[in-house]
Amino acid sequence: MFQETDQQKVFSILFKGVSEGVLVVNQDQIIVQVNHSAEEMFGYANNELLGEHLNALIPSRVHAKHDAYFKLFMEKGESRKMGVGRDLFGVKKSGEKFPVEAGLSPFNYKGESFVLSLITDISVRKENEKEIAELNQALERKVDQRTQELKETVDKLYEFNRDLELEIKKRKQAETKIKDSLKKQKELNDLKTKFLSLVSHEFKTPLSGILSSATLIGKYQKEEQQPNREKHLTTIKNKVHYLTNILNDFLSIERLESGKVNYKFEEFSLVGLVNEVVYSANINLKNGQDIIYQKDLEDCVMKQDKSVLELVLTNLLGNAIKYSGEDTLIHFNIKKENNKVYFEVKDQGIGIPKKDQKHIFERYFRAENAILNQGTGIGLNIAKVHLENLGGKMNFTSEEDKGSVFSFEIPIKYE
Repeated sequence: MFQETDQQKVFSILFKGVSEGVLVVNQDQIIVQVNHSAEEMFGYANNELLGEHLNALIPSRVHAKHDAYFKLFMEKGESRKMGVGRDLFGVKKSGEKFPVEAGLSPFNYKGESFVLSLITDISVRKENEKEIAELNQALERKVDQRTQELKETVDKLYEFNRDLELEIKKRKQAETKIKDSLKKQKELNDLKTKFLSLVSHEFKTPLSGILSSATLIGKYQKEEQQPNREKHLTTIKNKVHYLTNILNDFLSIERLESGKVNYKFEEFSLVGLVNEVVYSANINLKNGQDIIYQKDLEDCVMKQDKSVLELVLTNLLGNAIKYSGEDTLIHFNIKKENNKVYFEVKDQGIGIPKKDQKHIFERYFRAENAILNQGTGIGLNIAKVHLENLGGKMNFTSEEDKGSVFSFEIPIKYE
């Protein structure tokens, strides 16, 4: 079993947001980690699979072959898909078999070998394929039947052609359905690749920093070394805060996709909201940076989800600070007109390349000139979806090396 480290807690939370089943087994094929999707897929209760042998999820008739394949896979130590050229089946707790696809990735942790497996239930796809096969067979039988009738009478030719065209249309519709399904599956695979790459990059660096600072703190035992301890404690706090924000973003995506977002509408002061957001942003300013905003803004009472507006404004101001250099100004403009409030954040930063602008609101997307900056590529996506759910909309303009302007409007009171 893995020890419950900070890193493991992080990935346990991430596993819950992955729609595919995720299993981790050790070199003895004992299950040491499993996410909720896998438990639900195989019909097990929470943590019921931990400590069980992998054979519990595999048909008994292939246990011997699977053991041999597993040993060979561990010797090679290369990531691959299981069951290329043959059908794979999983076994639920009830004993029911169902078709699956599985991808295997070996890794080492504290001197032990493990295998991570992403499992997908492909029952629906198999049913679609069966439906296509049955349609094809029906079409072939119909063609044979009509061909025989054509030999007997030419008078029925028109009726035969009409029926044949209808059957061909059904076949094309079914083929289109399969193509769309394959396209969506490819998009999902691309998204999973981006997600795993993001997790590896965005979590490895701060976790390494936390480990390094935690190690160094132990070396400063004397009272006069207190400033050094404080320095490393601050580093740990900042990096934990950064990881917490990333986790909150992932959880926001899961809630948005599942439709489990419950907005809390309350009345609050527009000026109070602006002051809170600016105060928080000032903490992260670089040397010489300053936020210019309307300190004499006319107040009004808004009725919206305050936490969502704070999230959106914090994201926009945070991006302006992060992608602008030292000694630059960030203009934060607010305008109230009729029954709407208009917000605008203008920076003097690196801007967005023209070819990347059409993708800027896509999940996990990072502009070419922002790759080296920390970030997940999901903040703008979350902000835009939330705003649209609350009756607002977001726009932007940008020019590389000159800066960006992000603006959005939202009703003062949500109806």
